[in-house]
Amino acid sequence: MQFDASLLARVALEVARAALERAGPVDAVGICNQRASTVVWDRTTGEPIGPGIGWQDLRTVGACLALRAQGLHLAPNQSATKLQWLLDTFDPDRDADLCFGTVDTWVAWHLSGGRLHVTDPTNALVTGLRSATGGWDERTLEVLRIPERVLPAVVDSCGVCGEAAALPGSPPIAGLLGDQQASLVGQGCVRRGDAKITFGTGGMLDVVLGPGTPPFERRGPHGTFPIAAWSVGGAVTWGVEAVMLAAGTNVQWLRDDLRLVSSAAETHDVAARCDTTDGVVFVPAPLGLGTPHWDYGARGALFGLTRGSGRPQVVRAVLEGVAHRGADLVEAAEADAGVAIPVLRVDGGMTDNPTFVQALADAAQRPVEVSPRREATALGAALVAGLAVGHHRRVADLAATWSPRVRVEPARVLDREAWRRAVERARGWIPSLSGIDL
Repeated sequence: MQFDASLLARVALEVARAALERAGPVDAVGICNQRASTVVWDRTTGEPIGPGIGWQDLRTVGACLALRAQGLHLAPNQSATKLQWLLDTFDPDRDADLCFGTVDTWVAWHLSGGRLHVTDPTNALVTGLRSATGGWDERTLEVLRIPERVLPAVVDSCGVCGEAAALPGSPPIAGLLGDQQASLVGQGCVRRGDAKITFGTGGMLDVVLGPGTPPFERRGPHGTFPIAAWSVGGAVTWGVEAVMLAAGTNVQWLRDDLRLVSSAAETHDVAARCDTTDGVVFVPAPLGLGTPHWDYGARGALFGLTRGSGRPQVVRAVLEGVAHRGADLVEAAEADAGVAIPVLRVDGGMTDNPTFVQALADAAQRPVEVSPRREATALGAALVAGLAVGHHRRVADLAATWSPRVRVEPARVLDREAWRRAVERARGWIPSLSGIDL
């Protein structure tokens, strides 16, 4: 998956200018972005040397597997091998004066008129080029032949790093956050044990830990990853992240491929025609299973079908399957992080569906609070930028910004044992892919 980086920057500036024209001056600018997506550009001209490469792009899977022999554990969704590919393709001699950045870096460059080449820890850590203990990894740079001069400076997530000279009034750029961390802050998750899941095409659970780094640098025993949640005043607050490879994708499948519903919203109405799935279980694994299994050879499956299974049962089973995966993420994060998650906050397109939200509460057996904004990322970036210029005194104050649209309590207990049996049967469906550990 690649994208037009110049178009992205142009549209970002147009949207920012339109917002200022409509709303008036602002005190600060915050940037949130899709993490690990990679852009490389000429430092003098500001023109990209090749396509922007999206985080889901898998062109470097082979390179990641080959690098294992050299002791480097990199994943194709990280920026490292994407950057290597762009340099190998467009600057094989490594003699051009280039800049690398994730989308936050690219947007900040354009907002500042080419004066800023920066990123923050939430983005730097997911490039695969920086260790949790800090600093760019010299060994990785050497093996991939990445000159350190192409890398951005790492600044605080919350703090003024320059001016948005391309905008009227040149407001300060004061916030940089990866999208999942921005959603975390946007939902008021700033205390230890606070957690959210964003249910988009995939699903990401992030939980706040605190100032100490997680006890693992790559992947925990239950399949979660360490993340920098944010940084202020040079101090990083850490967390862990759990990953669902397919969430809303399964609803799209119901709508676009099976044509069981005409819209995503209709899944609620159809599922409501039955009280339970009558034993039907759906494993939402069209792309494999992420946390805690990390089985790329698992595949989606329907179990428990009888002659009486109809459209309502299948649609409900799909929604409940995604809810079960959400509960899997919660259990894995609690086990790896050593914290309890008493309440789950959620945003993303699937949270508009009452049947799904109730199923999530029932599967996870804890209250679920729904964000008043479907996408909390932009709010999170705005909050850290506002914090940097004095709208709040400290990060802890941001907890008071949370006011859920609705709070849903568990109403029944979903059969987690049947779910686990179904997952085991769906795993290993393509053995060659199941054997890949990225």
